[in-house]
Amino acid sequence: MAYLFSFLGCLLGLKAMARARMLRPGASRVRWLAIAAWAIGGTGIWVMHFIAMVGFAVNGAPPRFDVTITIASWLVAVVVVGFGLFVVGYGKPSLIKIIISGFFMGIGVAAMHYTGMSAMKIDGMEHYSTTYVVASVIIAVVASTVALWFTVVVKRSVAVLGAGAIMAFAVCGMHYTGMLALTVNMNPVPSLVSGVQALSFLVPIFIFVLLVVIVLGYGMLNTMSEADARAMRELEERLSAAAATPAVGGGGGAFRVDQRRF
Repeated sequence: MAYLFSFLGCLLGLKAMARARMLRPGASRVRWLAIAAWAIGGTGIWVMHFIAMVGFAVNGAPPRFDVTITIASWLVAVVVVGFGLFVVGYGKPSLIKIIISGFFMGIGVAAMHYTGMSAMKIDGMEHYSTTYVVASVIIAVVASTVALWFTVVVKRSVAVLGAGAIMAFAVCGMHYTGMLALTVNMNPVPSLVSGVQALSFLVPIFIFVLLVVIVLGYGMLNTMSEADARAMRELEERLSAAAATPAVGGGGGAFRVDQRRF
């Protein structure tokens, strides 16, 4: 389930990014970039994290979560992903820009994961393996860089599906590598732990994902597709070329293109 939710978020985010790329700089592009950050950061990464945490357990000590820190981890995911998307979404994309943005975005994704893990309250002492933590950060940076590259390069629907699947695999790989780093030593004397259970997040998560799907679906239905946009640009170029022609002679008269009629 965690992988499927991550795939859904990454797929929707890539589609939103594709719509943003075909628009001229302005409010419309900003809206689509924000939706892409919401989809990838909020669903592809954050929702995936907490769906996975529903499947996490420590025998005899069910984990609970601090709501405030959990919400903060969601904000970290959306804001950091949004930063990376806005950097590559404006101006001319370049390899250096993608690498730099991917680095900071990967650090942010890892920060989201470990912020979310700091929200977990458990009746025991938590220890993290430095080797696996570093490995998870490297995976996050590489995955983020590849994701940004996909947002710039990928256009066709089949390629977007493949890109979404690869991104989701990378996000899950980062998460479970980070979880592999965790060791819990139970307290000798059991005590009560404050917070809410992971299952309590399921209803808000499903509502959140539903909102993402509805917003993206509504937006895509009310804007032209990439194929339509390309056809429109080609038509505009042909009309501009025709309007620039001063006159076309033929037969007994001449035909002049009236630019105002276009």
